[in-house]
Amino acid sequence: MSSKEPTLRGSHVLTCIWDFDKTLCPGYMQTPLFRAFGVDEERFWKETNLLPGLYARKGIRTSKDSVYLNHLLSYVKNGSMKGLTNRRLRELGAEIELCPGLPDFFPALKDYVRELGQKQNIEVTLEHYVVSTGLAEMIRGTSLAAHCDGIYGCEFLEHPLPPHFSKQDELELELPTEISQVAAMVDNTIKTRFLFEINKGSNKDSAIDVNAVVLPEDRRVPFSNMIYIADGPSDVPSFSLIRKNGGKAFAVYVAANEAEFAQNDALLQAGRVHGYGPCDYSPPSFTPKWIRHALAGMVERLVQERSHALATRVTRPPRHLQTDPVVKRDDVAKQGNLFNE
Repeated sequence: MSSKEPTLRGSHVLTCIWDFDKTLCPGYMQTPLFRAFGVDEERFWKETNLLPGLYARKGIRTSKDSVYLNHLLSYVKNGSMKGLTNRRLRELGAEIELCPGLPDFFPALKDYVRELGQKQNIEVTLEHYVVSTGLAEMIRGTSLAAHCDGIYGCEFLEHPLPPHFSKQDELELELPTEISQVAAMVDNTIKTRFLFEINKGSNKDSAIDVNAVVLPEDRRVPFSNMIYIADGPSDVPSFSLIRKNGGKAFAVYVAANEAEFAQNDALLQAGRVHGYGPCDYSPPSFTPKWIRHALAGMVERLVQERSHALATRVTRPPRHLQTDPVVKRDDVAKQGNLFNE
């Protein structure tokens, strides 16, 4: 079957895929972490921004998006954040300030899509995913986590196994309880990998490798069923992937920040996004209205595709010929054609 042929899916999944910092929270998620350990947040980020250049002089290439992870570990190792654990990160996640309208907007949007499908007599659901260069454990500590179908972010190990661990009969080792190594790193290019995982269904079925060839009509969530929401230029790779494949890209900005507004407008003018609005998800705001409108358009497209599929791939059953003894030859020919439909 050609990928361009209409399909008769029994159900459909739409997704909203969210960045986190300055998208779902108005600042940076690490603020409660710095506050809890008495670390100067401004100085931390200033040092982090200097690191790629300093390491480059020594011939070492680093990722600008993730170099902060190792700098955070240096704070743990050198005492400023001694004893920081994954459990503590999750606890501090509960202190993250979320944008207006959250978390209520997430479940309300799921209900909205389900009701749209019921009105159109089509089974359709909405899933929320967070894909962030921030800390996954902190995101899991927020009230949003209960409404997310997946969270992708950077993660730490507390007890990395030592050399030759496979030769030991037991692994009851006295190891320090604090984060000590990077377990998973997400940057703005790696984000696109997770978009493909959601697209192909690798996140739901471990038997499907993200690099496996999966025909477009067999993918769990077509890109055309996705909306990617993020705060700016660093998400251009994901914006581009979604746009190129028929999905929607939407940029958000902190309402009080005119520079971010101008940045988002530049993205729109350059054709990088379909629209932009404030990271305010309360009912009167423009942003939730835009997102609902985009989802309604997707549901309408699915209804039209289903109608087209029924018209082109489902044939009518044969009909009995008329038994009137006086039947014109042309009428018989017309009735005979029914069997070829």
